[in-house]
Amino acid sequence: MKVWTVANQKGGVGKTTTVISLAGLLVQQGKRVLLIDTDPHASLTSYLGFDVDSMQGTLYELYQQPELDDATINHSIQNTEFDGLDLIPASMALATLDKVLGQREGMGLILKRILERLEDRYDYALIDCPPVLGVMMVNALAASSRVLVPVQTEFLAIKGLERMVKTLQIMQRSCPAPLRYTVVPTMYDKRTKASLAALKQLQESYPDNVWNSVIPIDTKFRDASLKHMPPSLYIKKCRGVFAYETLLSYLQRIQDRQGGL
Repeated sequence: MKVWTVANQKGGVGKTTTVISLAGLLVQQGKRVLLIDTDPHASLTSYLGFDVDSMQGTLYELYQQPELDDATINHSIQNTEFDGLDLIPASMALATLDKVLGQREGMGLILKRILERLEDRYDYALIDCPPVLGVMMVNALAASSRVLVPVQTEFLAIKGLERMVKTLQIMQRSCPAPLRYTVVPTMYDKRTKASLAALKQLQESYPDNVWNSVIPIDTKFRDASLKHMPPSLYIKKCRGVFAYETLLSYLQRIQDRQGGL
C-alpha cells in the first residue's frame, strides 16, 4: 500500500481538494483507496457528505484505544457511496489529542500501526492533514511513503512552505526511510502577475522537489464539493481534473522509479 500524506502548515492551499481529486482518479483506475481525515475541522469528512457531529467510529476513537485491534479499526472505516473508496473520518475531538494524549509513549506512530494492519486491503492511503504541526501531522508524516505539499501560488503561501520544509527536515532525522516530498503549485491563475512570480520563485527555490506543472483555479472544484463528489466523478472534462490527472501520472512514474514508494 502506498501512503501519500497531503500536508502544509498554511491553510487554504488546496489540501482537501488534492486528496479528494487524486482519490477519485485512483478509484477510476480500479484502485482500492482509503482516505484518512486527521484534521479536527473535518473538511474531508464533510466533503464526502458525512455528518461530523453525529458520527460514531472516528479516528479519535482509535487514538483512545490502549491496544489497537481489527474490530475497532473496522468500526472506524466508513464506506462511501463510491466503489473502492473508504474513509476513516475525523472529529473535532482530535483537537484535544496533543493536550490529552500527547505525552503517551508511541503516540507518533499510531497511524502507521493502523495502516500496517490494513496493508493488504488497500492499494493507496491518502491522508489529509491539519495546517498545524502537532501530533496528527507527526503521525501522518511518520506513516508516509510520499508527502505532497500543495502551495497556493502567492507570496504568503510560499513563506508558509519554508516552515513546512523545515518540519520535514526535522522529521527526517527520526524516520528510517527517506521522507520524499513533492511541492504542488495550486490555485494558479496565469492572468495575474502574482501567480506567475510565485511559480517562478517556487521553481527556483525548490528545483528538485516542485512538480513541473500547476493546478489551476477551477470553479468545477467548488461545484463538485457541493455534490459531495470527487471532481473527476462529477465532471470528466475540465482543466482542474486534467491537471490532477497529470499530477497523478507524474507521481506514479516517480514511485515506479523509486521502488514503489
